[in-house]
Amino acid sequence: MKIGQLSQRTGVPTRMLRYYEEQDLLHPDRAGNGYRDYPEPAVYRVQQIRGLLDSGLTTEIIRRIIPFLDTPDEIHLHPDCLTPELAGLLRAEAARIQQRIDCLSRNRDAIHAYLAAIEASPAAAETSRTAEA
Repeated sequence: MKIGQLSQRTGVPTRMLRYYEEQDLLHPDRAGNGYRDYPEPAVYRVQQIRGLLDSGLTTEIIRRIIPFLDTPDEIHLHPDCLTPELAGLLRAEAARIQQRIDCLSRNRDAIHAYLAAIEASPAAAETSRTAEA
């Protein structure tokens, strides 16, 4: 599939797909005219890259681990990934992500508390009665 088709199927702009290629995260074939030609599994790979980026991983870390993440439920360990350096890097990233999750959870809980207070206030009840009339 062409880059525009991949963009439509994944919701990732073509410019970002080119960036992924520059970062060595995607590896399209090239047609005789030089156009990028992505195989069907590229859809899953782009979704995987987006998920890893959204979780806060850097493209450097993703580049190192993505070759071993072939399917959603399988991890294929390769001797190149069995290094103490990579393990330490992933451990630090997991801890950083957990900190973000904890912060987001606190913020969510605070929003729920504020919302509950607003909905329980006499002014909210009055606004609700006025809207129903």
